[in-house]
Amino acid sequence: MTTQPSTVDAGRPGARRPRNRLPALALTVISLFTVAPLIAVVVLALSPEDAPTLPHAIPDSLTLDNITRIFEVGEFPLWLFNSFVYSVVSVVVILLTASMAAYALVRKRFPGRNAVLWAIVATLMVPMQATLIPTFILVARMDGVNTLWGLIMPTLANAQAVFLIRQFVRDLPDELFDAARIDGAGEWRTFVQIVLPLIRPVLATLAIFVFLWHWNDLLWPLVVGQTDEARTLTVGLATLHTETVSTAGIMSAALVSFIPCFVIFMVLQRHIVAGITSSGVKG
Repeated sequence: MTTQPSTVDAGRPGARRPRNRLPALALTVISLFTVAPLIAVVVLALSPEDAPTLPHAIPDSLTLDNITRIFEVGEFPLWLFNSFVYSVVSVVVILLTASMAAYALVRKRFPGRNAVLWAIVATLMVPMQATLIPTFILVARMDGVNTLWGLIMPTLANAQAVFLIRQFVRDLPDELFDAARIDGAGEWRTFVQIVLPLIRPVLATLAIFVFLWHWNDLLWPLVVGQTDEARTLTVGLATLHTETVSTAGIMSAALVSFIPCFVIFMVLQRHIVAGITSSGVKG
C-alpha cells in the first residue's frame, strides 16, 4: 500500500521546496537585451570592411584593422587624450574638494552652516542649460575657450557629490573623532587617516559616476572646444561622419571610447562591494 507525501512536510525545516524559475528566466532575457547592443558594436568594430556583417550576416573572421585605422582619422589620439585629462582631473579634484566640504559641513560648527548646505543643495535644481551661456561668457572673457583648463574648471563644483559624501560622514561615530583628538591628531590628519578610508565606498561610487559624466559629456565640450585640437572624444565621434568614415570605423571609435569606462568600473567595483558587505558590521 503506497502512501501519498504529506503536504505538511513541505513546511518543515530542511524540506526541499520547488524553485520558481520565472525570475531567473526574466533576468536572463533582460540581460540579453541589455548586452545585445554592446555585442553588436564589438562585432561591427572587428568586422572586415568588405565582408558582410550585421544586420545582414555574421562575419566569418574578425580583425583589429579598423581599430588601428581609426587612430589615423582626424585628431583621434588628441581627442582621446583630452577626454582622459578632462575626466581624470575632474574626478580627482571633485572627490577631494567635495569630501573636504562635506567634512567641514558635518564636523565644524559655524554660523550659517545649514544655510550653506541648503544653498549647495539648491543648485541641484538649476539645470545646466540655464547657466551654459553665462558660464561660456565668463570663460571666454578669461581666454579659456579651446583650452583644457577652460573645459575643466566650470565643472569642478559638484553639489551632488558634496551632499552624498556628507551623508556618509554624518554617520561616522563620534568616538572615532574623540579618539583622534585625544591622540593629538589635527584636522588634516583626522580627515586623511580616518575619514577618507571609512568613506571609500561612496568615493569609489562617485568616482565611477563623475568619470562617466565627464567622459560622455557632449554639450559643454562642444561649446567650449571650437577647434579640432580642443575637442573631446564625444565631440570628435559626433563629427566622424564628416570624415567619410565607414560604419566599422565609427563602431571601432565607439568601442575604444567604451574601454576606459569599463576599466574604471572593474577597478573600483571591489571597493563598492567591500563597503556594502562591511556596512552591517559593528565594531
